[in-house]
Amino acid sequence: MKSPLALTALVLTLSTAPAADWPQWLGPRRDGSSEEIVAPWKQAPKIFWKQPVGEGHSAPVVAGGKVFLFSKVADKDDEQVEAFDAVTGKRIWSQTCQRGAFKGLFGNGPRGTPAVDNGKVYTLGITGVLTCLNAADGSRNWQVDTLKQYRAANLFFGVSGSPLVDGNRVFVNVGGKGASIVAFDKTTGKEAWKALDDKASYSSPIAIGKNDTRLLIFLTAKGLVGIAPYDGSVEWQFPFQDAINESSTTPVLVGDLLLGSSITLGCVGIKLEGTKVSKQWLDADLTCYFSTPVAVGKDHVYLVTGSILSKQASLHCIEAATGKKLWTRKDKVGTYHASLLRTGDNKLLLLEEEGNLVLVDPNPQEYRELARAKICGNTWAHPALANGRLYVRDNR
Repeated sequence: MKSPLALTALVLTLSTAPAADWPQWLGPRRDGSSEEIVAPWKQAPKIFWKQPVGEGHSAPVVAGGKVFLFSKVADKDDEQVEAFDAVTGKRIWSQTCQRGAFKGLFGNGPRGTPAVDNGKVYTLGITGVLTCLNAADGSRNWQVDTLKQYRAANLFFGVSGSPLVDGNRVFVNVGGKGASIVAFDKTTGKEAWKALDDKASYSSPIAIGKNDTRLLIFLTAKGLVGIAPYDGSVEWQFPFQDAINESSTTPVLVGDLLLGSSITLGCVGIKLEGTKVSKQWLDADLTCYFSTPVAVGKDHVYLVTGSILSKQASLHCIEAATGKKLWTRKDKVGTYHASLLRTGDNKLLLLEEEGNLVLVDPNPQEYRELARAKICGNTWAHPALANGRLYVRDNR
């Protein structure tokens, strides 16, 4: 009999630092960073509570005293959102979201991570069903079957992007003709605009800039694109099409440089100059699979590469301006994947695929490990660091 998956909360030793929620994919700024400071531990972090959960790779998010998790309902094609008390782990509510049948490699549960905004929870399921729920009680506000509405085909591994809530809209890479990227009113679910013909990737979008310079950055199946959030006008496009259509990594902004990566093309650094973009560097060996890089300052980026053939994920430090590889950790951090998170004092939390949590001093001269502990089973879900606790979902 297969063991149930688990959601676990661990207490980390924290120095004085502002506590904050982790309300969406990659945290409050959608870049894998936290203001909280984690001190090196001498004993393994204390497990505060555990809860059995359904199948999926969707990451936990934390907002308003609750942990929200998106998973598949056992023995059904439905998906569900569950809310837990962030301190006690008590299940507060559960809401089922209907979906179509899906069977694929590496599991049949949702991959996309929920976004919590202004008392609402937004989810994008593995068959493209976009749902808005009330965070207080799980009641449904609206739902859109994006693949059906925009006549888009599902991806081989299923829809995997996490919805982006920005301003009064929710943005999704649907992948339909004339509807590659679609903006929905976050209150009603009605279409605000749609743009481009690109098929979808497995990647999640980000938003950069402020006011009139605000841009949405998507990595579609064809490449990177900068698009205006208010009307969907395309400001720029940069071709970057993966040979096996498996681009999964979220774009990363480092100063005025945008990093994109894929499993066959490697990593590219693109300089942003208004509506113009230009390639600054490309390293075909830096093949991020579905781990998103994390910047430390404006000079260095830490990333995990993976390969279908080698089945070995490795941690690297690179120079942001040139893409130059400064060091590589010799032993693997996973088969395909490991998650990275930057703390408030610019340390790195690395959650290896086998469930080892590692605190790393990101020194550009060499790999320096400060603490290590086995905290969970195998996992591809990104952890959430919020209010002194780390929330981890594993495959048990």
